Amino acid sequence: MTDHLPTPPIGAAAAALPVRWHRRVLTLAFPIVLANLTQPILGAVDTAVAGHLDGAAYLGGVALGGLFFSFVFWGFGFLRMGTTGLVAQAHGANDRTGLRDNIVRAMLLAFAIGALVLMLQTPLIHYAVHAIGGSGDAMAYARAYCHARIWAAPLALGNYVVLGWLLGTQRVRLALLTQAFINGANIVAVLLYVYGFGWGVAGIGAATATADALGFVLGALLLWRLRPRGLAPLNRASLFDRVALTRLITLNRDIFVRTLCLLIVFAWFAHLGARQGDATLAANALLLNFQTFMAYGLDGFAHAAEALVGAAIGARDRHAFRHAVRVTLLWSALGALGFTLAYEFAGPWIIYRLTDQADVRAIAIAYLPWAVVSPVVSVCGFLLDGVFIGATRTRALMLSMVVSFAVFVAASWGLLTLFGNHGLWAAMTVFMAARGLTLLCALPRLTRSVPVMPHATPGASADASGASIA
Repeated sequence: MTDHLPTPPIGAAAAALPVRWHRRVLTLAFPIVLANLTQPILGAVDTAVAGHLDGAAYLGGVALGGLFFSFVFWGFGFLRMGTTGLVAQAHGANDRTGLRDNIVRAMLLAFAIGALVLMLQTPLIHYAVHAIGGSGDAMAYARAYCHARIWAAPLALGNYVVLGWLLGTQRVRLALLTQAFINGANIVAVLLYVYGFGWGVAGIGAATATADALGFVLGALLLWRLRPRGLAPLNRASLFDRVALTRLITLNRDIFVRTLCLLIVFAWFAHLGARQGDATLAANALLLNFQTFMAYGLDGFAHAAEALVGAAIGARDRHAFRHAVRVTLLWSALGALGFTLAYEFAGPWIIYRLTDQADVRAIAIAYLPWAVVSPVVSVCGFLLDGVFIGATRTRALMLSMVVSFAVFVAASWGLLTLFGNHGLWAAMTVFMAARGLTLLCALPRLTRSVPVMPHATPGASADASGASIA
């Protein structure tokens, strides 16, 4: 299942062969886009199942529970992002020992965090759901969902590490396989648990836990098959090397702060929506499915940027870095335009498929224009996230998000009072724009920091940054 495709020449020769760079980016990005889009399809299935239960509180409960796991799991998204950046650079430098050691360190960290989450699950779920808010019924359903899903926490976090390693080594077809398997298993399980066993909202959570466990088994088998061979045995001194651990901790700290700010924005958004009633909470949750679907799709190009930028930096080639940024940004912008057009013409149809609650449908359609403009506003921030992660320049990423977070807080404070839920969506749009603008300001400095290869020739770095696309 492994294709060894030629790497586009990097350095000076890359400028003469832009078509090969476009092909390279698309070869990487499309399987990742397909893999990513399986996740919001799953979220849409969960929403549709809950949306057809008797009452808006069920859908509100799933929305609140999903937001909790955004904190618990996405909050530790550095396990995926940090792994991709470090592995991509080791891949570009042809450092096979680094490929092995980085994933072992990340997996140990994932299991440790997952065990801690299980130990603290009761207070975590109680206080998080209460802090987000909602009606009594919605919060009760959210707690049932969370308690059913949380038992797979160590394996779900382990899946982040597996995905990060596959993306960092540019094995994008295997990344597609694992994500499609996990989400396909989840869809089958949710239909079985809810409609077959009658477990209700708890069944939706249990289905996700089941899929995470099955997905980790598949991922572990793939990692074992793809492990670098012929290396010296793994030893404690290498695994716990102070320099490597310091770098890992610094990267993860910066990405954690960045992700925490992002999640607080969405939690605060949900909280302000919940204060306007269950129907508005549910409608906003439906429209966030549009946002999530778009984000996962555009993140395919960001993940391609992570892999290509990391490989270019590992190979110490500024020309390759520039081509990776330009070509991924172009295709990401085209993808954003496609999402905007799809939401403009098919948005009401999608809303009617996701729920049969008349009041929720009416509110969601009223605020649909914000989902229509979101892709073109958000695209720059999404793509540059991937660039800075691949370059492991996570401090700039963190500072950008802190500034954007402050902008959102200020905007939501003023606009919600003046314009209600429209003001809340306007604040979210301003936040997305701020993410892109702040990273764009930091990009020239990052570009200057990448070395220029003095004697780049066609194919000179193929061994360093080329990859099998499995």
